Amino acid sequence: MHILDIFKAHPTTFSFEFFPPKTDKSSSDLFRNIEQLQVLQPSFVSVTYGAGGSTRERTHDLVIRIQSETNLTAVSHLTCVCHGMDDLASILDRYASSGIENILALGGDPPRNLVDYNRANDAFQYADGLVAFIKSRTSEANPRGFGIGVAGFPEGHPATPNRLNEMDHLKRKVDAGADYICTQLFFSNADFYDFRERCEYAGIKVPILAGIMPITRDTNISRMAELALGARFPARLLKSLDRCGDDPEARERVGIHWATEQCRDLLDNNVRGLHFYTLNRSDATRRIYENLGVKDSVGLRQS
Repeated sequence: MHILDIFKAHPTTFSFEFFPPKTDKSSSDLFRNIEQLQVLQPSFVSVTYGAGGSTRERTHDLVIRIQSETNLTAVSHLTCVCHGMDDLASILDRYASSGIENILALGGDPPRNLVDYNRANDAFQYADGLVAFIKSRTSEANPRGFGIGVAGFPEGHPATPNRLNEMDHLKRKVDAGADYICTQLFFSNADFYDFRERCEYAGIKVPILAGIMPITRDTNISRMAELALGARFPARLLKSLDRCGDDPEARERVGIHWATEQCRDLLDNNVRGLHFYTLNRSDATRRIYENLGVKDSVGLRQS
């Protein structure tokens, strides 16, 4: 389903994000988790993407499998990094012919094995150019064109310390044709509400989805902060985790409780959508749904 139809049908969307596994066994485990989450009837699911060939084929294979073997709508990520114009056109044509209607357009980072990669070889240096290119790609297989999402950063993007400039960059992505914004994960809702107000002030009117990642027993907070471009952890959350000591189950309970209360507050304040970074697991997300008192996202939309 096209993302615009999803937003039209659901006043509040609920979505999950997965990343392509590196082995056949982990692929089987992931698909088992996807099938478990399918009963929650998410609005859509998205699949991350590695530039430079690192996970490109696995991303495509996973997106197509979700599209063909489940009743879920799949959104594929796509980055500017390591792609020339012909390469991007080929990827998009392949998605269109496979029935994929939605893309999350990102700037992206070069793969770690390409230390001296020259970004001058890329067709686009920034995501707004990629958004405009995706918007222009219509075909017999995809006459309506792709639905397009872009990233937002409630805590600020580390590459753009000037937050006024940051909002200018985001506005350019929306003006280029983005249909919605999906935020990086955050742990303080105040950051999200401030970001939402900044968007409104900048004249950005597309739906903004809040990125939620529950802390689990295996979560390495330092690693999470690094991967999430410096995510901030509120002192209350850190103190709660410290009280758990070396008990991994207690840490997971604290993490799931914190994420549940984030979601409850966001829903009470008219969030347009909740996007769960699942880390390819189903348990934490299912428990958050249970804590909210419903069995599926349909129930959440009615609560």
